[in-house]
Amino acid sequence: MKDLKEQYEKITNPTPVQKQQYNAEVQRVQEIAKTDAHDVYTDIGEHLGKLMDAHDAISKLLLKEQLEAKQVYKGEESVGKRALRRILITSRLDAIWSEIRETMVYQSPPELGALWGKFDEMRQQILAEQEVAHEEEIRQAQIASWRRRRRIAEIRAKAMWVSAVLFVIAWAVGLMWLTTKSMITRTSLGH
Repeated sequence: MKDLKEQYEKITNPTPVQKQQYNAEVQRVQEIAKTDAHDVYTDIGEHLGKLMDAHDAISKLLLKEQLEAKQVYKGEESVGKRALRRILITSRLDAIWSEIRETMVYQSPPELGALWGKFDEMRQQILAEQEVAHEEEIRQAQIASWRRRRRIAEIRAKAMWVSAVLFVIAWAVGLMWLTTKSMITRTSLGH
């Protein structure tokens, strides 16, 4: 306010338009002074967050469309209609991304500094972290799959051994039964 007042006092014989501009600027500065800076940052963050959520939702829709295109299509929509939908989704994604960038570059308060640069840097960092986490998740899934296959192979091997032992026991019991039967038959025929 002090700086604003000093600048206004430098004007000799201000015109009514200049007085009106000064009063409007005083009101704007007073309104800004009343608000908590964190509220402004929170509002900007929420607005941009909604745009980013919309971008992610549309990105998932595009990914779904792309995955469905790699399967046999059994619906009634033409290829042209599906292609047009993908073009519209892509253009909407580009528009949202441009709006996010414009808002961060041109419409955010100067106190936030190079918001787009900070955002892009943090986004790249998170993407890199997510890629590492995704690779770790894939590695863990592969380890679990390998352990499951190994366990199944061990169970099959044990089952084969148990089957072999049971077969040998059954064979031995059968052989003993036949031997005993043969002995009983020989002794009953001999008497």
